[in-house]
Amino acid sequence: MEVILVRFVFGGLFVSAFAVSADILKPKSFAGLFGAAPSVALASLMLTIHKQGKIFAAAEACSMIFGAIGFLVYACGVCQITMRYKLPASMVATSSIVIWLAVAFGLEAAIGR
Repeated sequence: MEVILVRFVFGGLFVSAFAVSADILKPKSFAGLFGAAPSVALASLMLTIHKQGKIFAAAEACSMIFGAIGFLVYACGVCQITMRYKLPASMVATSSIVIWLAVAFGLEAAIGR
């Protein structure tokens, strides 16, 4: 029960803080982006530090960074392929998920501990 309460409080605080900061930014489409992923990641890291310790949380943070870099490459690739070849976005996004996985796991293999 304690873990659920901590998740609720920290998750709510981070989501609210990021939503307020996103509301200040333009365009408003950033609000959803900043309100979700970073706040959940920070809340998860805080809980991981509390339950598993700082060393384990540091490894988790590195994995999150590798995943974020992989997502950036994936998103840029999907945009480029969709615009250049005029293919349906759903098809390109689905078939390009391999790019995200390859970059994230490649970084983990090359740099990760």
